[in-house]
Amino acid sequence: MDPQANAPYLPPNSRIELLLQLKGKHMVSNFSPVAKWLNGKLIDVSEGAMEIEYEVREDMCNPMGTLHGGIASTILDDIVGTMVYALGREFAFTSVNLNCDFLNPALPGEILTAKSQVIRTGKNIIHVEGQIYKADGRIVAKCTSNMIQTSFKIPAPSAD
Repeated sequence: MDPQANAPYLPPNSRIELLLQLKGKHMVSNFSPVAKWLNGKLIDVSEGAMEIEYEVREDMCNPMGTLHGGIASTILDDIVGTMVYALGREFAFTSVNLNCDFLNPALPGEILTAKSQVIRTGKNIIHVEGQIYKADGRIVAKCTSNMIQTSFKIPAPSAD
């Protein structure tokens, strides 16, 4: 299914071009404070899909010493939100819901890969999914989310 099948025509997407310049780098500039704190490394981005690597740090863990569910949720919310931003829509989108399943623990020092994809785009609602994987392919967490268009007009991206 083409995630952009229902989307209106948009000129070439300068947001994806901007993100592609960050490929292989940690996402510490031009992003939210929480994205800076998560310190993910952009692996790939395309229209309706994104992949970011994260290293589990001790300050991301619960008292059992494993990745905190709230941090896993934050990673998932951040990657699906950044991916929707990359679609190039005129207005910002925000989460209506975020439904997460936590399936395997992750330990400090492990490198996790988060992936997101658009499932369906509508004029006002975009349905997305995200997953977090360990290096051995085991899934740590997954989510579904619906994002709704806001009235906040997104400024043109800048390379600063």
